[in-house]
Amino acid sequence: MTTFRSTLTALAALSVAGVTRNYDLDAVPETIARPQLPALLVLPAAAQDEALPRPRSQGFQAVAFSGGPRTVQYGVTHLLLVAPVESGRGARSHLPRLIDLADAYFAALSADVTLGGRLALPAAVRVEPGIYRHGGISYHGIAFQHTWVIEL
Repeated sequence: MTTFRSTLTALAALSVAGVTRNYDLDAVPETIARPQLPALLVLPAAAQDEALPRPRSQGFQAVAFSGGPRTVQYGVTHLLLVAPVESGRGARSHLPRLIDLADAYFAALSADVTLGGRLALPAAVRVEPGIYRHGGISYHGIAFQHTWVIEL
């Protein structure tokens, strides 16, 4: 049986070219040092900072016909932090790198859209570039908002 936890771990293992560190749920540090950037953090909806957009989730969802599969829909954020926000360097200076890393992210995800068969349907992902806070520091980054369907 696929679990939410094992699927989060599979997401954390996604190897994205150009990303220095990937953090699984139980390894997300309180603060991230500059040499650890760019970094990807796995954040289930319940653990997200209020500043992050929330992925849509419908919780437990059973198929309407008799004997059909039972599924759960989860919303998860995979947060890419690229560089701290510094005075004198605006978002425009980081856009080329953000775009390149987004392309690398989707290249990696397209190689395994069901995360090793853990998802009943390919991951649906919404991209939200912006400024995100982690550990009291603001970063230029991208929130990859995943919506997953996992069969129970």
